Amino acid sequence: MSPLRLLLVTDAVGGVWTYSLELARALRPLGVETVLAVTGPSPSDEQRAAARSIRLLDTGLPLEWMDTDAAAIATAGKALALIAAREGADIVQTSSAALLAGGAFEQPCVAVQHSCVATWWQAVKGAPLPAELEWRREIVAQGLAKAHAIVAPTRAFAEATERAYELDRRVAAVHNGRAAAASRALPQGDFVLTAGRLWDEGKNVQTLDRVAAQLPLPFQAAGPTRGPNGASAAIDHLNALGELSPAKLSGILAARPVYASSALYEPFGLSVLEAAQAGCALVLSDIPTHRELWDDAAMFVDARDDAGFAAALDQLLQDRITRERLGRQAHERARRYTPERMARGMAEIYAHVSEPQLVAGAA
Repeated sequence: MSPLRLLLVTDAVGGVWTYSLELARALRPLGVETVLAVTGPSPSDEQRAAARSIRLLDTGLPLEWMDTDAAAIATAGKALALIAAREGADIVQTSSAALLAGGAFEQPCVAVQHSCVATWWQAVKGAPLPAELEWRREIVAQGLAKAHAIVAPTRAFAEATERAYELDRRVAAVHNGRAAAASRALPQGDFVLTAGRLWDEGKNVQTLDRVAAQLPLPFQAAGPTRGPNGASAAIDHLNALGELSPAKLSGILAARPVYASSALYEPFGLSVLEAAQAGCALVLSDIPTHRELWDDAAMFVDARDDAGFAAALDQLLQDRITRERLGRQAHERARRYTPERMARGMAEIYAHVSEPQLVAGAA
């Protein structure tokens, strides 16, 4: 029996790229062959090297959340449908449902909602989406209507997606997975670390930047401060390390610093998982995603509470026993979130949507 062929539409901007590589590798033993179709900015040389065992197509097509419009996204969907046919795909999986809106796909389609403007705006701004951005919500809604299955990386984000688009169907939740980096025995470092897309307002790095001015020990921040959509973050007190390679970030995490995230919006949070795998004690914003994944394995603080973050971080820097206990708890919890478990969950969804009677009745 020939392997099932998956066209996985991804991007090389952030965590979606990491997710895609982990999924493609873990699906292979399950009889699923993956073709990566990259939208948005081209992968770097380092990213291409990491994906060398996977067929990679750099499409040059736009991303829905970058500087584009509805017509361009609809055209991208048509192009992806042609690519899926040319590649002989059995299943199409997209990183945003918007990319399904304009295409007439011959295959069943799975929309994995890693994020979207509508849910981001509600979590970060706490207000209705402005009229000039409503087209972004609408094109995602059109794509969701075409999808044979809708998936989110957490139950919390699945529910947020259901609310944002007033769906009368359930969004499935399949937790992301990450292969743990090889560990090295290093002395525990007395510093704090945060990592991710620092330019993204949803990461709320401004809170941690203010907190850094109150701590007696170093507070490092790894990640880009300027995004491909023109967004940027001003860093005044954090020690900004810039964008690090996975190997360099892994080396810092091996020292088991206290890890902090004050995110307002986090559909999953691969950086938190990487820190937990390294045995870092976690201090996280008290948002539904963090609670779902790390309840009883982290300290939680209101996302905008500078004093609360400062107190929690200072406590762990001073109290090594509590810090080590929380690090062990985080490490143990991280063992749940493996690529193999993620791949099994997605493979079950592929099998479900591939049943002819279900495909024929899909929207």
